[in-house]
Amino acid sequence: MDKYEAFKKNIYSLTNINLSCYKEKQMKRRIESLISRNGYKNFDDYYIALKKDKKLFNEFINYLTINVSEFYRNPAQWMCLEKDILPNLIKKYKKLTIWSSACSTGEEPYSLVMLLSKFYNLKDVKIIATDIDAGAIEKAKLGVYSEKSLQNLPNDFKLKYFDKIGMSYKIKEDIKSCVDFKKLNLLEDRYPMDCHIILCRNVLIYFTEETKNIIYKKFHDSLSKDGILFVGSTEQIIMPDRYNLKSTKMFFYQKEA
Repeated sequence: MDKYEAFKKNIYSLTNINLSCYKEKQMKRRIESLISRNGYKNFDDYYIALKKDKKLFNEFINYLTINVSEFYRNPAQWMCLEKDILPNLIKKYKKLTIWSSACSTGEEPYSLVMLLSKFYNLKDVKIIATDIDAGAIEKAKLGVYSEKSLQNLPNDFKLKYFDKIGMSYKIKEDIKSCVDFKKLNLLEDRYPMDCHIILCRNVLIYFTEETKNIIYKKFHDSLSKDGILFVGSTEQIIMPDRYNLKSTKMFFYQKEA
């Protein structure tokens, strides 16, 4: 067995993260650069260190899960969500179950809460937000962000829902209280059910085609009747009918059956 194969098995037993589900060349290259940057010789030495050093382990998980996020990422898609997707769903269902399935450091679910404040009282808004990275979830719960991460956010939201602290912005408690953060592994764990909207944006590009097929089918099963899957700007689904989904708007797919 080569050293990377052994490393993948070891990481699975340590973290429940199956590296075989990720595009191999890309993932192997990322981990090799991390090994080199930290001054280790090979996968074996690095794995031994990961088991002993919590800081190194957290860095590995964070690097693996590629936590790049911002509020209102791809603003045109958020506009579509506001003008088309949400009004249609709200007409049919009084209350919506919405799941941000790879929420990273919280920008996406908090953006959702702010957007939903245009349609509901905040006391009636609850977003399910999950990520595989416990460190990212802790940052999300803290809710402190750089000015750069707010650059696409409508200015009225920025003024209304944040407190400026030095060079940073802290999200207000009435927004934070609307999000239920949980750790969840999309490859292993049970998904929330009867979701009217599932967001999975800029995540599946890192997975193999076989893994993507499994996840899309699981998303289909998690959606309510007529529920919507909202994907990232690099992740258009080829032949969505394979998963009983149909394209309604660019990057939005509706459950058919």
